[in-house]
Amino acid sequence: MSDSIKLHYTVSPDDFTRAGEASGDVKSKLKKMGVSPEVVRKVAIAMYEGEINMVIHANGGDIDVEVSEDCITMILADKGPGIADIEQAMQAGWSTAPDNVRSLGFGAGMGLPNMKKYTDDMKIDTVLGVGTTVTMRIDM
Repeated sequence: MSDSIKLHYTVSPDDFTRAGEASGDVKSKLKKMGVSPEVVRKVAIAMYEGEINMVIHANGGDIDVEVSEDCITMILADKGPGIADIEQAMQAGWSTAPDNVRSLGFGAGMGLPNMKKYTDDMKIDTVLGVGTTVTMRIDM
């Protein structure tokens, strides 16, 4: 692959029926490109967790994915409330999801920990009241 491939997705807030469409599309495209199953799996999990977080907590947002020869980079940007305490949010099981979201089977507090676990690098830039940008990289 000589040139990188760029993909863009818009995630709607509170739309659980469409949550996961972007990560599913990327997974399908990576498979067709012949990317290794292990990399596809990591990308699908990390991106899905981020996508769900955008639906639950962040009023939706935008996801940009770049597939290059040596890595896949995902940038998830929202205009949500921001993350008050990143260290606490990174703890498995900690969640601010409301009860109605938990009743749907989401909000178990594993989103950010799983995003970190399945990526080779993850950065979180957040400003309270402005939004959060999560940049994740998975090496090929």
